[in-house]
Amino acid sequence: MIDFYFWPTPNGQKVAIMLEETGLKYNTVPVNILKGEQFAEDFLAISPNNKIPAMVDHAGPEGRQALFESGAILIYLARKASMLLPTGTAAHFEVMQWLMFQMASVGPMFGQCGHFLGYAPEKIPYAIDRYQGETLRLYKVMDRRLADREYMAGEYSIADIAIYPWIHVRWLHEIDITGFPHVERWYEHLSARPAVQRGCALLKEHEVIGNPTDETREVFFGKSQREQERR
Repeated sequence: MIDFYFWPTPNGQKVAIMLEETGLKYNTVPVNILKGEQFAEDFLAISPNNKIPAMVDHAGPEGRQALFESGAILIYLARKASMLLPTGTAAHFEVMQWLMFQMASVGPMFGQCGHFLGYAPEKIPYAIDRYQGETLRLYKVMDRRLADREYMAGEYSIADIAIYPWIHVRWLHEIDITGFPHVERWYEHLSARPAVQRGCALLKEHEVIGNPTDETREVFFGKSQREQERR
């Protein structure tokens, strides 16, 4: 059994989708990041960066295995289930480079775009222009990539799973997906997958994106820095 520490955010939904795709048995452990539960000592023992998702596999290859960082978890689950990550060298690294594209570019840039559009207490034109412009550039990269292929890296893989939830919340970034027809086709195709639907539905009733209260903003963006300063 896998204990899956989760809250419905794009990074959390990646792993939720992956668990549903693999069929591995898991127990959802909600970590309410709106209330600061990510700073609890027992959670920090698993995820020292105080972020979801995280997981504990009680039947790992060498016994109990705890993991944080969504990309690392996707790779682990793919290897455990022997699916969605090719083993051949060329195909393997084709997937890995697009997984890293999500982790290094899509997640951080889309996240900053969403922050300055939906969370920042004041609108800062330079920051909005910077991150929304980079978000649009990355959409163009993906649209070119998908112009002559069904998925990001050959067959359906963890690269697609990693990127999908960030497109799912494109409204927060004020992106019109119809301007990127190949991304739109890919998105609709993935949206029809039952495992994707189940993963995105997990704890859906608790999903809150954008328009934070002062208290929520403090938990998201203020507490972690002060916690580090006190240590």
